[in-house]
Amino acid sequence: MIVAIPVDDKLVDKNLSQSFGRAAYFLIYNTETHSELYIDNKASNNLGGAGIKAAQLIVDSGADVLITPRCGENAADVLKTADINIYRSIDSSIEDNIEALSKGKL
Repeated sequence: MIVAIPVDDKLVDKNLSQSFGRAAYFLIYNTETHSELYIDNKASNNLGGAGIKAAQLIVDSGADVLITPRCGENAADVLKTADINIYRSIDSSIEDNIEALSKGKL
């Protein structure tokens, strides 16, 4: 499974970004190979529509799942149309959220 997570730093022991559309990066994590790829969120500096553009970036990444503290309705519509499941994160590290997802606790 490919998991997308909004992050401000490129470290899995840090917490998730509190803003989906304005996150500096997205971690693209493969749960089978445990590989990590960080992609720049080019939408983060847009004046408007950052959430929708960030959602399209997630779709283009091939992610199956998004873990985020919150996601706007328009961005969520883009993700749902692409059959990407959205999970609300727990208030903990990126690593803890990935583990919680694997255990069905999100």
